[in-house]
Amino acid sequence: MAHVLTGAELDVHHLRVRKIDVADLKVALAKGLDDFLTRPSHAIFLAIIYPVVGLIVVRAALGGAMMPLAFPIVAGFALVGPFAGIGLYEISRRREQGLDCSAGPVLFDIFQSSALGAIAMLGTTLMVIFVVWLAVAQQLYRTFLGNMAPASAAAFLHDLATTPAGHMLIVVGNGVGFLFALLVLATSVVSFPLLLDREVGLATAIVTSYRAVAANPATMSLWGLIVAIGLVLGSAPLLFGLAVVIPVLGHATWHLYRAVILPD
Repeated sequence: MAHVLTGAELDVHHLRVRKIDVADLKVALAKGLDDFLTRPSHAIFLAIIYPVVGLIVVRAALGGAMMPLAFPIVAGFALVGPFAGIGLYEISRRREQGLDCSAGPVLFDIFQSSALGAIAMLGTTLMVIFVVWLAVAQQLYRTFLGNMAPASAAAFLHDLATTPAGHMLIVVGNGVGFLFALLVLATSVVSFPLLLDREVGLATAIVTSYRAVAANPATMSLWGLIVAIGLVLGSAPLLFGLAVVIPVLGHATWHLYRAVILPD
């Protein structure tokens, strides 16, 4: 457990954090798109389960008392996205080094990684944050619109759009959701790529991620906005647009990590 938390590099300041700007984000996105276009089949294979599972969950939510959670579930994809992209980071890492990027070697390297325990622990943390977000969203619905489940999706949308309580739910819900997204962004923006790339532990990866955000607050905020807009656009066509958006953003996240964390 101690090795999972600390890793081999005990000095967090050994990892040098660089200031980046909008141009670096553009380069990261361009390289992410290039990775996707070069290895689209593998990327889609690793990402397709994300929208499929999401669609199943949302469909189930629309069928009963969980209806008010349909939007929080979709919005919450951003909270678990960094973990879902782990295979994409590995593809970009291997392509960068000229290694075989087929699915077998990619998955083998991930499961043989010395950081697997830390990756699993951080992924579990993001899943817990996602569950807490859903619990908070459910409580907000009860606070503003009561304990009764909506009679139908149309009735629920009517209450949101035409009542003061519905307007408050939209404003407060999105505000709270923003805070959850900010927490996940700061915790994971470079954590997973760093764990794959360097002999660091979970604590070092998370602290370094916070350092990266603190050094680049405006640029990282813009990156978070880009991710949010991408997920919204990808979610529009029954979530299946995520099968393209997620790989591009996942690969771009690896290249963002390369821009922010300087090599030894």
